[in-house]
Amino acid sequence: MTTNRLEAFSDGVLAIIITIMVLELKVPHGSDFETLIPLFPKFLSYLFSFIYVGIYWNNHHHLFQAIEKVNGKVLLANLGLLFWLSLLPFVTGWMGENHFAENTVALYGFVLLMCALSFLFLEKSAIKHEGEESNIGQALANRWKERISTTGYFSGIVLAFFYPIASIVIFYSIALLWLMPDQRIEKRLNQKST
Repeated sequence: MTTNRLEAFSDGVLAIIITIMVLELKVPHGSDFETLIPLFPKFLSYLFSFIYVGIYWNNHHHLFQAIEKVNGKVLLANLGLLFWLSLLPFVTGWMGENHFAENTVALYGFVLLMCALSFLFLEKSAIKHEGEESNIGQALANRWKERISTTGYFSGIVLAFFYPIASIVIFYSIALLWLMPDQRIEKRLNQKST
């Protein structure tokens, strides 16, 4: 099977996730700028999650540029990723509503960890389906970013119960690591075309 339907469905789900998150930002009553101040924690948590969804969309796109075909296991792995990403609006809203309280940040970190593990499982499913010598297998042979990310998420979850703002810093340091599309895939595809 080709990847077209999977990519289109995934793009639609990610667009809905972003839409749901922005709908959590309720318009305040009043026209003074001061009425926006109580929305700042919600806006900040929305901004953080928007960046994360954008990173996943970008890297998902790059991943499927290297994948030539999918099977049932890849489809299920992709659904697992979309499930965890679909929880971002809930944990984003809860965290913003409660001004980055300990439990809310810990749950947010847990969802981010599960998104990362789901993406890793999707990569592994694709490599298993296409083989270690495929474009995707060769591109993702080195997994240092994945190891740093999962360790950081786990540390941030534990730390959230004591210093939630430090956890937020960890989570968004990880986001900076992934902000640029995965260069390993681009390099591999450029090598193949030359």
